[in-house]
Amino acid sequence: MPFHFRLLGKDRMALYSFIQSLNTTFGTSIFEPVAVALAKSRFAKAQAQYVVGSAIYEGCQQSIQSIMNQLSVGKSPNKGEELKNLRHSLTGNISWLKTVKVDLFVETIQGEQFMFDLKTAKPNISNFKDFKRTLLEWAGIALTHDKSANVNTLIAIPYNPYEPEPYQRWTIKGMLDSEHELKVAEEFWDFLGGKGAYAELLICFEKAGIELRPEIDEYFGRFNKQ
Repeated sequence: MPFHFRLLGKDRMALYSFIQSLNTTFGTSIFEPVAVALAKSRFAKAQAQYVVGSAIYEGCQQSIQSIMNQLSVGKSPNKGEELKNLRHSLTGNISWLKTVKVDLFVETIQGEQFMFDLKTAKPNISNFKDFKRTLLEWAGIALTHDKSANVNTLIAIPYNPYEPEPYQRWTIKGMLDSEHELKVAEEFWDFLGGKGAYAELLICFEKAGIELRPEIDEYFGRFNKQ
């Protein structure tokens, strides 16, 4: 990036590249393992990169497409109703569906399952259609495997980029049931670790930052000398 280097300097570009790298790796390298560690204190099972499966009833696939069609023309999302429709469409032949892994899977002692798709803080509005289909497919596959499964599929956004203002949920309007398909920042972390987990987690990151500051300063100091 020759123009950026000359305009901003190597030290600022190094900081920019460092932060961009953190943004890329935070999800799988930090957020997922931290989420698993927290969830293990309250849930019977907790696993990152969970494979939900691939077998799904044809009737279930048709129901998912019908739900997506209805949402596309303005019907309000209702996760309870959608799951009910999926349960009633577990018919026909079994087909095989390739879907993404669940970023975080947790299960209560009572067997209630929660499957989370962790997303960046500001997903594009156009992406939510794909997110919704993924959530429905996960639920459909889980129900194909076990018709009595108590399954919840959700989007998790680890922090609120609008803080201290509330998360601008209008970005998901029309696709996600915000009450049952979305957990943002404190909602997500406190769900996994109990009330106050989010605040404690921020303190932990602050302490880690203080401990690592000499290493970070030394790293960027190399660019200031050039």
